[in-house]
Amino acid sequence: METWEFGRALRRWRDRVSPETVGVPLGRRRRATGLRREELAGLAGISADYLTRLEQGRATAPSAQVVEALARALRLPGTERDLLYQLAGHAAPGLGVISSRVTASVQRLLDRLANNPVVVYDASWTVILANAGYDALMGDTTSWHGIERNAIWRNLTGNNTRVVHTGEEQAAHEALLVADLRLTASRYPADRALRRLIADLGEACPRFTELWEADAPPRPPEPAKQKVIDHPAVGRITLDCDTLIVAQDDLRIMVYTAEPATADAERLALAIVLGTQTLV
Repeated sequence: METWEFGRALRRWRDRVSPETVGVPLGRRRRATGLRREELAGLAGISADYLTRLEQGRATAPSAQVVEALARALRLPGTERDLLYQLAGHAAPGLGVISSRVTASVQRLLDRLANNPVVVYDASWTVILANAGYDALMGDTTSWHGIERNAIWRNLTGNNTRVVHTGEEQAAHEALLVADLRLTASRYPADRALRRLIADLGEACPRFTELWEADAPPRPPEPAKQKVIDHPAVGRITLDCDTLIVAQDDLRIMVYTAEPATADAERLALAIVLGTQTLV
């Protein structure tokens, strides 16, 4: 890893990012023209201390996931994203590997959806990013690490999920997710990280192995349906859940909405306020 060059690149690119373009409020006493360290760290889902050590060359070997998160937070174009990977000692993701890239055009789409809970998954159903509304609705995704960020693992283990399913609904949902992962595996046979995920899921979840080895033909998840969320502060909320597919990068964008002027819309708005407000 080119430690100093990696840190210099981060500082240079952080200084040129206009806060309002990434949704950071300017405030009255702002002196920095670009992003502050703590702001970039928050956008990338890492600690400000770790970012400081990266920029100063005191931390080495950031993971590919950290590099991707920083590139996404900095809104780097493809060439600069690839350079950041190289400076960190990683090969830039190429063909045959699941993408976790969020292009500038997709990010603009996400910005327009900022008033709704939105989560973005890669083709393996691993969370790439979630907005503040989603964290307020479902729980803080920044505390999820490794396999915890995979929706298949979370569904099969029932780990900290707020979605309410009947037994029949849960079984069908699990089968659809695993079937979609089978399709993903057929598209990315050379992706070692995907093979490792499949092995880890099989080791952690006997139900996964049962579904993976089933003879039933794989079917992709349904494009839209309703979900019931059991929120700890506002109770149960019934929401429409639509999954948008970004074909070029094989992403799944899941958007939660409520019918206007309903009790569910009021409860969703309250959940977002409670989850995003900072009380002074």
